[in-house]
Amino acid sequence: MSKVDRCFVRNQGYTRSKVGNIERHNERKNHHYGNGDVVAERADLSIHYKRWDDTYLCTFDRMVEDGTISIWNLKRDPKIIDEFIFDVNTEYFDRHGGYGYAKRFYEEAYRFAVAEAGGEEFILSAVMHADERNKALSEQLGRDVYHYHLYVMYVTVVDAEIKWTKRRKDPELVGKVKAVVKQVSNSKKRKSEMVVGEDGKNRIAYSYAALQDRFHQHMKDAGYTDVERGERGSNAEHLSVLDFKI
Repeated sequence: MSKVDRCFVRNQGYTRSKVGNIERHNERKNHHYGNGDVVAERADLSIHYKRWDDTYLCTFDRMVEDGTISIWNLKRDPKIIDEFIFDVNTEYFDRHGGYGYAKRFYEEAYRFAVAEAGGEEFILSAVMHADERNKALSEQLGRDVYHYHLYVMYVTVVDAEIKWTKRRKDPELVGKVKAVVKQVSNSKKRKSEMVVGEDGKNRIAYSYAALQDRFHQHMKDAGYTDVERGERGSNAEHLSVLDFKI
């Protein structure tokens, strides 16, 4: 029985206090990593599809200042920055030539991320890691094999209407729309939604499941027809690093 190759996307939101740790990992700013498979000499092979000159938080704050996004009506200590993690089992890329194929595959995945985020202006960083050795597969094949995956940091926004309140002296304006802003909102962006099932019937899908569906369909439409959707009902996004690569 041939191995089934599966593509995955995971979404995770972070509060301001958590963003720094994620940035140090994604941008390879740490001196040491808990993952012993990171090969420092390959760091320059990582591919940035989008990168700012500043930190994630400084870029976020500047977007607030210039009006690109709004933090209007945010609750205390909210999740302000989200992360997509795109992944496929290591063998898939190895069979297709490795680095070059992964670079093209994740360039297409990045296009999907831009569409999901609502535009490239909401992307803070998109980097494909090419420096993590798959120890198990390397030992099995007798050569170094690397695991390629993509991290996309972005701001989740929704269109929010700001209405005139009773404090406005003109009573005719009360309740009418004052402005429409791109409101930062992880909770509103990642709610459940109605999707069409394989049987053609409508069903309620949790955000994560619907996201998997859209990602797989996007890659299939782009010509990557030999990779399957992440398994329904699987807890693969919670596996250890080594188990997930295998």
